[in-house]
Parts: sequence; structure tokens; C-alpha cells
Amino acid sequence: MTVTLLNHDTRSSRTAAGLALAVASATSFGLSGALARGLLDTGWSAGAAVTVRVLLAAAVLAAPGALALRGRWHLLRDNAGLVAVYGVAAVAGAQLCYFYAVTYMQVSVALLLEYTAPVAVVVWLWLRHGHRPSGLTALGGLLALGGLTLVLDVVPGVELSTAGVLWALGAMVGAATYFVISADESNGLPGISLAAGGLVVGATALAVAGGTGVLPLDWSTDDAVYDGFAVPWWVAVLALGLVTAAVAYVTGIAAGRRLGSRLASFVALGEVLAAVLWTWALLGELPRPVQLAGGLLVLAGVVVVKLGEGRAPLVVEPVPVAGPGLEPAEGSFSGRPVA
Repeated sequence: MTVTLLNHDTRSSRTAAGLALAVASATSFGLSGALARGLLDTGWSAGAAVTVRVLLAAAVLAAPGALALRGRWHLLRDNAGLVAVYGVAAVAGAQLCYFYAVTYMQVSVALLLEYTAPVAVVVWLWLRHGHRPSGLTALGGLLALGGLTLVLDVVPGVELSTAGVLWALGAMVGAATYFVISADESNGLPGISLAAGGLVVGATALAVAGGTGVLPLDWSTDDAVYDGFAVPWWVAVLALGLVTAAVAYVTGIAAGRRLGSRLASFVALGEVLAAVLWTWALLGELPRPVQLAGGLLVLAGVVVVKLGEGRAPLVVEPVPVAGPGLEPAEGSFSGRPVA
């Protein structure tokens, strides 16, 4: 009886910590659009903002990620393919696909398509691992996606471009890859090491894309202007790299390992609401009542998904006993994994 209570308390504590980390990650990712707007308005291209953001985060996390391995470099060698997929698909690929998607369609529509990623995660876990979603999980997913539609304020009559839809779906695959890989503890990699490795790979891919002309890289040294105030361009860039990438990825991986990829992906929908609120705070663009209502609906959907998770197996491997310590918008480009 005592052991059962202890296990229940441990799982409850782990879930609570995971939810807090997931909210922190979504809030950090959601800040990227508003921060970047100040740079984009001065002549920065979305590609340049994304590339600098990922490069800076990779530079900041490289040393902590290496130290967390504690000399066990075989973990990195054994998981080289996984880290490469994470960096190319979940970091660079998702953002590049989103960048191209918004050249063909409205930002809100591209975001809506990208944030169908939780549905893709549910389908993947069902087909790959046999974890059939419960009725509550399905209901929560529908509520969250309905709320997401309201938050993004997608209006009827929007014309869809085939190319834009394909690029946006590519971003969705990248985002789903992020959630699935982030939640996997069976590889033995510390969360911060996975984040650092993925960001280094992603930064390299983005730099190559920029160097070859695939990704336009334009920038300016003018001050970034927000609602009633301006900051030096390098302050906005530092915030993009440190907060919306380094902090966001590390906390996102930590959340995924505590909650499982399915629940973590639904909580991450809060990023869109965070983006709306950050846009309000930094750019003075007030969210419409329908967007606030949509945010409440997203929250209700996440709660229902959590209730559904209580009746289904949690898709997270046990924490390795010897595992090391550190675990871990509205705008012209997306913060996530999309990024």
C-alpha cells in the first residue's frame, strides 16, 4: 500500500513538473514571433532571424551539453543518427518548411496546418506502438484544434496554395518529430545533450542553406522597434537565441520526457496563445475576443487530453538510473520546431 502511494506521488510530482516545463517551453517559443517582428521591420529576413537564433542557441548549449555526457561520448556516437534527424527535421527542417509556407499563404493558415502536429503524434503512436487513443484523448484533440482555429482567427474564404499546404505539412512533420524524439529516454542521452546536438546540426543545415542561397539571409544593424520603445538589434537577437531557442528546447525536451510525446504535444499548443499575448505586450496588437475564447478552448482540450492520458499507457521509457542531471505567432516565422 505504501509503495503504491509512493509511486502515485512520484508520478504526480513528475507530471506536475512536466506540465510546468511544457508551459515554460511554450511561453518561450511563443515569444519568438513578437521579438522577431522588431527585427523583420528593420530589414531582417525571416531566414536570417531563424539562422542567427539557432546558431546562438547552439553556441550556448554546446559546452553544457558536452559536460552533461560526463565523458560518455559513446552515447553521442550511438545516437548520431537520431541527433541528425532531430537537428535536420525538428530544428532546421520545420523552420525552413514554415518559412517557405508563409511565402505562399497567410501566416495564420500556415500555423494552423503546422499545429496539427499533435494529431500526427497520436496517429504515429497508434500505428507504430499500438497505443490507441482513448475517447477522451480524441475529444480533447478536437477541442484543442477547434480552439486553435479561433486563436489564429482563420477567416472563411481563404485561398489555399498547393505548394503552401505542402510546405506547411512539412513543418508539421518536423514539429511532430520534435515531440516524439524529445519524449524518448531510452537512448540514454541527457536532455540538454540532445538539445545541444540537435541545435548544432540544425544550425549547420541552416548555415549551408543560407550559404548556398536556398535561404535568403538579409539583416540590419538598426534598432529593433516595439510598441513605444526600441532596443539595440543585438539585444533582440540575444533574446531570440537564449530565451526562444536555448531555454525553449531544453525545457521542451524535459517536459516531453515527463509527460510523453502525446500530452506534451497538446500542451505545446499553448505556444500559439502565448504568441498572441506576447504580440499584445510587445507590439500593442490586442487579441480579439474570439482569440481569447479560442485560448480557453485550447486549455480545455489539454485538460481533457490529460484526463484521457490517465486511462492510457504513458509513452515514456523509465528514467535511466545512471542518467546525468541536466534535463532538461504571430509573425513572419514560427518559434518551433518548429522549432
